[in-house]
Amino acid sequence: MEKVILQLEQLGCPSCIKKIETGVLRIAGVESAQLMFNSSKVKVTFDPNETNKSEIKGTIENLGYQVK
Repeated sequence: MEKVILQLEQLGCPSCIKKIETGVLRIAGVESAQLMFNSSKVKVTFDPNETNKSEIKGTIENLGYQVK
């Protein structure tokens, strides 16, 4: 398993947490996703044989949030 921490744009509402975490957890190979609201970061643990940082980033951006 690998871990990655992605910096997101400033989040405006706590409901964004669930939307992003749920979206990332739907990716095959993602074991966990934890969004830290105050720092606008998401920590993801994933199997590199099934997914990668680019796919995770793309999923978050498709949900309407910019990854820095």
